[in-house]
Amino acid sequence: MELAGMKAQLYLETDMQQPQVLPVAGGEACVFTERRPGRETVNEDAAAVIPLDTDSGILAVADGLGGLPAGNLAAGLALQHLSEHVSDQHGEAQREALLNGLEQANDAILASGHGSATTIAVVGIDGTTLRAYHAGDSMILITGQRGRIKYQSMAHSPTGYAEAAGILDEESAMFHSERHLISNMVGMADMRIEMSPPIELAPRDTVVLGSDGLFDNLYTGEIVDLVRTGPLAEAGRRLLDRCRERMAGADSNHPQKPDDLAFVLYRRLMRR
Repeated sequence: MELAGMKAQLYLETDMQQPQVLPVAGGEACVFTERRPGRETVNEDAAAVIPLDTDSGILAVADGLGGLPAGNLAAGLALQHLSEHVSDQHGEAQREALLNGLEQANDAILASGHGSATTIAVVGIDGTTLRAYHAGDSMILITGQRGRIKYQSMAHSPTGYAEAAGILDEESAMFHSERHLISNMVGMADMRIEMSPPIELAPRDTVVLGSDGLFDNLYTGEIVDLVRTGPLAEAGRRLLDRCRERMAGADSNHPQKPDDLAFVLYRRLMRR
């Protein structure tokens, strides 16, 4: 899909060395994905940056389920169908196209016969308005420059629900033996997409989409502190360095889960 010289970028089965910064939706997106340390098979995490016009676009992260076959194919199908179904719509038309794309992706994954599935985290940006969509435990976070969390999605998992209900605190949830279990995904007959209300972005807000390779290794407060200030490219490098350090297992007092990793950061550019 190409619009006014802007082309959708899909990162499928990709291993990047450093984050890449792209213009999208009146701002910048910082994208990164790589397979887990020591992994010999392909990266099952994927990411997408889909410009629609100069002031709107779609950002997405998908995490093919490693416990099922062909997780990389499921993640790829999800992002490909999403990209094919969205165009230059705004408002409710953008929402409908995005949801239709995810429904078509779910049907395609089920019809493939691989038994595969993927999580999905998507944001649709239209000017200064954002709407978040997700299924599974790939997460979406929006923070202000001073660190106030404006939005955080809830993982569709036993530990995610328990944390949201106050039964588990964040640290207990991070180390819980059932944290890897999820209850909703793209590629199941009763898949459901959780959708946020419209969220108004302030000029210095930072949006974070990430697979569990990010959110299972770093606490929410750490992520916020790493991304809320400074140029977006530097924020992406800080986030990557901390994730790699954590996955290397140097400090047993912190979470350390070697896993495929994908994240997209977004921030609107300041108008002069």
